[in-house]
Amino acid sequence: MDLLEAIGEFVEINDHKIHVYRTGNSDKPKLVLMSGSSTVAPVYDFKILYTKLQESFRIIIVEKFGYGYSDICEYDCDIDSLVNLQREALEKLGEKGPYILMPHSMSGIEAIRWIQMYPEEVSALIGLDMTSYISYAEWTDSDIEKKSRLLRRMKKLGLYRLSTIPHNDSLTQKDKKQLKLLQKRNAFNECYKREAERVLENAATVKNNGPIKCPSLLFSSNGKQTFRNWIQNQHEFAEVMDARLITYDCGHYIHYFKSEEMSKEIIGFIDSISVR
Repeated sequence: MDLLEAIGEFVEINDHKIHVYRTGNSDKPKLVLMSGSSTVAPVYDFKILYTKLQESFRIIIVEKFGYGYSDICEYDCDIDSLVNLQREALEKLGEKGPYILMPHSMSGIEAIRWIQMYPEEVSALIGLDMTSYISYAEWTDSDIEKKSRLLRRMKKLGLYRLSTIPHNDSLTQKDKKQLKLLQKRNAFNECYKREAERVLENAATVKNNGPIKCPSLLFSSNGKQTFRNWIQNQHEFAEVMDARLITYDCGHYIHYFKSEEMSKEIIGFIDSISVR
């Protein structure tokens, strides 16, 4: 699509392009925002939140293959490859840890695995209604197959046209036009399908590699748009992590609804643990 105009930088990995967006003060702590599954345009999805944080942090968003402006291509979706894909993109741009990882939804297990594999690279974890290995304890292969069939059906029917752009005061008219183009290009693509098919295996890898120790702050939705036992699982993971859990009565994309409150909590949390 010639009308797409990336707002960040591209790096080449395995002959394909990954889009990385960076903003904020380069001398501040580095906050890596990690998007949830099937989020068509992470740089715009997170804008309502990172615009409130960019004076206090170096903001970095790596759009994995199939997301945002990055290429749609075949690639390994085992969790170690997903983690290392993002690390390699950062390294090619000269970025080095420590990072504060801020995953939304399914990328939570990627963040946990990152900490398991490279604990020296991560100074803190801030979960945005994130999943953990606990979230998938009751899932079965049948659940995953149902989701895959639904994605295939929605793509075939072109149902991306029925999706709405969320109300987001931070987006300009140009942003909204880009978001619609990315929605049309990326919705229900094969990268999302392959990630979904590997999620139980990836969650098992995280579970089998033991607990992590990392300063953590967790935000949770009311659970009405997510999995069964969501709130219970959030509390259980918070206990495992010895983390503060803040629950909001809102939907799964909590940054759309509570960015003002969350930004204040995030800044206060990072100040309290003296991350530099």
